[in-house]
Amino acid sequence: MTITTETEEEADAAVDALNLGRRIRAYRIERGLTLDALATAIDRAPSQVSTIENGNREPRLALLRAIASALAVSVDDLLSPEPPNERAALEIAVERAQRGPVFAALGLEPVRVSKGQSDENLRTILALHQEVERLHRERAATPEEARRANAELRRTMRARDNYFGELEDMATELLTAVGHTGGPVSHQVVADMANHLGFSLHYVGDLPHSTRSVTDKRNGRIYLPTEPSASRDSRSPILQAFASHLCGHDEPRNYADFLRQRVETNYLTAAILLPQKDAVAFLSEAKNFRRISMEDLRDAFAVSYETAAHRFTNLATARLGIPVHFMKVHESGTIIKAYENDSVSFPSDALGAIEGTTVCRSWTARTVFDVDDRFSPYYQYTDTPRGTFWCTSRIEKAKEGDYSVSVGVPFEHVKWFRGRDTQHRALSRCPDETCCRRAPAVLAEKWEGQSWPSARTPTSLLAALPTGTFPGVDATEVYTFLERHQPH
Repeated sequence: MTITTETEEEADAAVDALNLGRRIRAYRIERGLTLDALATAIDRAPSQVSTIENGNREPRLALLRAIASALAVSVDDLLSPEPPNERAALEIAVERAQRGPVFAALGLEPVRVSKGQSDENLRTILALHQEVERLHRERAATPEEARRANAELRRTMRARDNYFGELEDMATELLTAVGHTGGPVSHQVVADMANHLGFSLHYVGDLPHSTRSVTDKRNGRIYLPTEPSASRDSRSPILQAFASHLCGHDEPRNYADFLRQRVETNYLTAAILLPQKDAVAFLSEAKNFRRISMEDLRDAFAVSYETAAHRFTNLATARLGIPVHFMKVHESGTIIKAYENDSVSFPSDALGAIEGTTVCRSWTARTVFDVDDRFSPYYQYTDTPRGTFWCTSRIEKAKEGDYSVSVGVPFEHVKWFRGRDTQHRALSRCPDETCCRRAPAVLAEKWEGQSWPSARTPTSLLAALPTGTFPGVDATEVYTFLERHQPH
């Protein structure tokens, strides 16, 4: 899912040339050869050798072989990706920084990196560049950038029917490795998985407030709260912690990386809690008897309703042939998460982003908040300009308030679901503003200009305003925590 741009490829080539040049220089000095002596040995001008050693030119293979022969090393020795020493690594990092777009945008003359420059000076230059680069990334991480990233990720998910076979395989391999043979995945099985991957679990009372867990990659520790959330599955933080490890996630470079990693982590977590083989068998039987139910899926695998609903969207189209849409909506009507491949028309902004927009008040995701019975499943048909859709929805509680979690399908596929006989029906004309976005004329005439509401923003929406590597997480608090708990 990661796309490499031409600019990134050019940068990689530049880094290779820099490293190659420093390795040639290190071997030359180690052999006691001057620049002129090496140039004579390979029948080239000293200026050409200097250009190569400074990383400004990458020699052809024949010349590289001649250099290797003159230095009594192999070509592989010269092409090793490792810098020859700590000083060379520092010089390469500074050169790379000065050749990057951020330094160029500053309009400054590059600093000549030579042996006359002390390590302290080079480290200072590098630290200043890294801080400018961080500020540049932070400035670029506008709400618009975040919303574009959201829209692009959703297009990727739709193109794959929200089914990622490589993550399914990863989950299956891990379950097999710890001997899971079927049924709900217990907390002990999850702990066995962590141990299998080389992690030990540590429950602490001072976990940073902005985190669900903290992983100490150096010492193979996963820190978890001693008092798990009443609304959250205690297995999920463990799975999400080592799911990032399994997926090979590095620190996100931008908000698009952060979103992609979050989707992959949540997907793998659900794929472990509801193993594909067992979940597909369960859902296929339910489809045969025309009684697919999110509540039944939830209960069969001992997961939350939201996890069951998410997992259903992974398998519905790819394994059951059912197009589907999913929504998580705050009680204010604000969409927090959404996915569709069934042609339902979600509200969106000019950038194509859905999160943060307001869903039609006639849709199931909104009408469910008006239902007195919050213990029974709620079903509804909604007639829209795109056709009729059937939805099942349930209220979930969180610290920011109540949310509805909804799963829906086009009318022609409702025959597979329990609740298809519901009498609840609504009409939505959205995106026509007369449906629910414009107040009735009588009310508008009376109250327009006479009201001043103060919005209550769900904290999860603040993720659209990234200000650090991991939005919403205090890095200093995390590092201080790890320092306090590292083993002695």
